[in-house]
Amino acid sequence: MSPIDREEAARRAAEELLKPEYEKEALFDRIYRYVTQFLGDLLDAATGGGATGGIIAAVLITLILLGLVALIAWRLRKTARKNALAPGALFGARALTAAEHRQAAERLAQEGRWTQAIQERLRAIARDLEERALVDGMPGRTADELAAEAAVSLPAFAQELAAAARSFDDVTYGGVMGTREAYETMTGLDERLRQARPVPLAASAGEGGA
Repeated sequence: MSPIDREEAARRAAEELLKPEYEKEALFDRIYRYVTQFLGDLLDAATGGGATGGIIAAVLITLILLGLVALIAWRLRKTARKNALAPGALFGARALTAAEHRQAAERLAQEGRWTQAIQERLRAIARDLEERALVDGMPGRTADELAAEAAVSLPAFAQELAAAARSFDDVTYGGVMGTREAYETMTGLDERLRQARPVPLAASAGEGGA
């Protein structure tokens, strides 16, 4: 059997797909049937088409397999990016600075959208702490994880950070409506955290061992 070139393969595919028995066949099934048949023809050529035909067929099969591997890898990366934002994650898909989160929070507060304003204000706190290297920039971080990590450098704010995390979770996942009071509490914490200085690691270790 002589090897088939691209034009011949395309012609055969067109003829095959125009057959009446394929009219009611799903597109995916039709494509799968064609690819299976095409690979079968290539394998026949590789085993019975002589040295030249076998080499050509082997190269084509390799290219097809590499293409499938690349497609699978792309799908896996895409899925991984989507799953990186686990349930409970603090940030959304778009990365903003602390200043941008604060601006968004203030705009939402002016519109009376307290739930979203609270969310953006805590995101501003988290991003500010990241920008100041007081917490690591961990993808998929939850509000509770933020509060626990920030408390290591800012132990005086541990209880307030934990309360802020609970407030964020309540309005985001607990079905609790945001309020002006809750937003103002979060805003006050944000302002004081911006002025706070971290406790030296040696001092933190000493307090922990006391």
